[in-house]
Parts: sequence; C-alpha cells; structure tokens
Amino acid sequence: MTTTAAPGAGERTAQRNGSGATPRGRRPGRLRRIGLPYLLLFPALLLELLVHLVPMVIGIVVSFKELTQFYLRDWGTAPWAGLDNYSLAVDFDAPVGQALLKSFLTTCLFTVLSVGLCWLLGTTAAIFMQETFRGRGVLRTLFLVPYALPVYAAVITWAFMFQRDNGLVNHVLHDQLGLTGSPPFWLIGDNSFIALLVVSVWKGWPFAFLIVMAGLQNIPKDVYEAAALDGAGVRQQVRRITLPALRPVNQVLVLVLFLWTFNDFNTPFVLFGKAAPEAADLISLHIYQSSFQTWNFGTGSAMSVLLLLFLLVVTGVHLWFTSRGRKATDA
Repeated sequence: MTTTAAPGAGERTAQRNGSGATPRGRRPGRLRRIGLPYLLLFPALLLELLVHLVPMVIGIVVSFKELTQFYLRDWGTAPWAGLDNYSLAVDFDAPVGQALLKSFLTTCLFTVLSVGLCWLLGTTAAIFMQETFRGRGVLRTLFLVPYALPVYAAVITWAFMFQRDNGLVNHVLHDQLGLTGSPPFWLIGDNSFIALLVVSVWKGWPFAFLIVMAGLQNIPKDVYEAAALDGAGVRQQVRRITLPALRPVNQVLVLVLFLWTFNDFNTPFVLFGKAAPEAADLISLHIYQSSFQTWNFGTGSAMSVLLLLFLLVVTGVHLWFTSRGRKATDA
C-alpha cells in the first residue's frame, strides 16, 4: 500500500509561484493575438492610403492653386489662388458657374431616374423570382449578365446599337415597328439623355436584383402563408410584408446606387467620348472637360472637392435619417 505525501512548504510555494507566473507568461501571446488582425489589415490600409487618400489630398491642394498647362512640369511652383477657384465654380452669374450648375441639375435628374428605375426593376424581378418554376435558374443567370459584363465592352456595344443609320435600336423602332417618322439621333441632341439613361439602367438594375433577392431569403415563408390564409392578396403581401422587411436592405441599396450613379464617369465617357452632348452633360464628365480641355486643373480640382463635399453631406444625412428611423422602430 502506497501513500502520497502532502506537498511540503517548498512545493506549495513553487506551485503558487508557477500559477502566478502563468498569466505573465501568456501575456505576450495574448498581445500577439490581439495585434495579429491589425497586422494583417496593415497592407490593405497602406494600399488604400496610397491609392485613394494621397491623390485626394493632392487634389485638395491643387484646388487652391492656379495650376494650368504652364506649371505641369512642376505643379508645386504654381501660384497660390486661395479660394478663387471655388468662387469661380460657384459664381452662377458667370459662364463657368452656370455650366457647372446646369450639369449638376442634369446629374441630379439622371440619378433620380436611374436609381428609381434600377430599384423598381430589381425589386420586381426579385419578387417574381421567389416563385418556383421551370427555368428559374437560367433566367436568374440571364438577369445577371449585364452586371457581369465589363463596362467598356457593354457600353461600346450600346454605342453601336444607338447608331442612327445601321443601329439595332433604330432598326427595331423605325424599320420594324414604324414608331418614328425618321431614324432619330440617339448620341447627340436631347435624345442623348434617354440613351444614357437606358444604358445606366440596363447596367445597374441587376445589382439591385441581386441585393433584393438576397434580402428576400431572410423573410420566412410562413409569414406569407399566414397572410394568404387571412385573405391577403399578392399586392397586400408585398406592401405589408415584403417592403417593410426589405427596408434595411433598401436603405443601403439606394445609397450605394446613388453614389455609383452620381459619380459615374465610364458610361458617358465611353458612350459619347470626351465631349458629351449638353443634354447628357453629367458632372463627372463636366469636371473632366473643365480640367483636361481648358487645362485649368485648379478649377477642375475645386469642382471635384465641391462634388466630394456634396456626396459626403448626402451620405451623412441619409445615414442620420436611417439610424433615426431604426431607433424609432426599435422603440
């Protein structure tokens, strides 16, 4: 029969010292675990700084200078203009300010129509795709094709389709359906706004469809079944169940679509070239023309800063209203 001796005073002291030393020994490992996420994020933050923040800061500095083609070799030697570039941009009695204001209003109208149509088409298609039917997977894939295509390839294709003499649009509307007396011009004149809106909606609505369709997956089907048993029709189900449940998704979706559409430069640039028609003079392309056609980079940078401030204000107001409405709903 063996007996286990009780630990002596020295052993108990060693055990206490060991137990006391364990947390101190684990502290460096804990610090490494806490610092590892920041270490992994550092390359992305560094690239974000180099790609976005540094050019933005340089653009803000240039907006306070009289930077023209004469100082391109060494832009740091350009004279300091102060707020003159901003005063010129917001002087709506002068030609520069009038042109900027008209471009801004055109962009606002274009953004409202494009975002509204993208949301409407995307939401309608997403609700329609909730029902199970043969070929639904193929139809979903086809709906996402405009979003998956490269922007330049898609817009160039639309530019060929909008040609007056041999374009597909005039062939269908004028030659086949006879809806127009003569083949209209789509890439010049007032019709250019319609052409730009069509391309923007065609390119943007699949994104709304994808986001809304993902949001609909979180709505239980039991809610619709209970509503149907209570006598609610499809329209009432959409109004009372679907749209309220999609409110958080729509708040983010509308903001993202607004920012993308208001800042869109690729679509009008590829569709119309360096000089857009007056009816489709979006502010992004207008700033480009003011900078690289007149060689007045100071004024163009001031316009860009004003556009950035406007988008920040709109984003802040939108987030404030949505958070306020969320708090009121929770209360």
